[in-house]
Amino acid sequence: MVLSIDTLTVRRGDRVISSPKIALAAGQSLALRGPSGVGKTSLLLAMAGILKPESGEVWLDGTALWSLGDEARARIRGREIGYVFASFHLIDALNVGDNLQLARACAGLPQDWIRASSLLNALGIGNLRTRRADKLSQGQMQRVALARALMNGPKLLLCDEPTAALDDASAEAMIDLLKRSAVEAGAALLIATHDRRVMAALDGAVALESQGVEA
Repeated sequence: MVLSIDTLTVRRGDRVISSPKIALAAGQSLALRGPSGVGKTSLLLAMAGILKPESGEVWLDGTALWSLGDEARARIRGREIGYVFASFHLIDALNVGDNLQLARACAGLPQDWIRASSLLNALGIGNLRTRRADKLSQGQMQRVALARALMNGPKLLLCDEPTAALDDASAEAMIDLLKRSAVEAGAALLIATHDRRVMAALDGAVALESQGVEA
């Protein structure tokens, strides 16, 4: 399994958020579903090796992520996990190509302009390589964020509410793009969402029940 979780909890303030059991293989897609504020983002951050869990473990391709030291975990996160943030987190002052190369640099990998161009072309934005990130439309930023997440050939692709504020046609296109990109990369895909359109399109879904206030 690419991603295995049995008992994982994270703390946000005085709240403890528990993950459902997850087993996700390469090429499979899964929705982590639940209403806004239930804690999906917090769990996604723990799965990505960013937010330390209160208890439990995240198994990534057989490696216990949180048993590693900070440096080893950061290296695996940079090279084996692609994360599409809800707010994208592009660097405004850099152009699209340099935003992608930053993912390589953060993982300690050399620049790869051939891969960057290939990803941008596959996502239909090859003409935007030299455009600054702050000059992109919302839809273009989404695609750049996805290209950046795929830049290092991850085993696991995590996406946080990628269809938020999209109309039906745009949402359908984004879901198809995510699924196709994950399959082509040989990656497992996990999407945190409350969008029924996403849930219907993926291989399965697990529920995160409401436990109180915001995550």
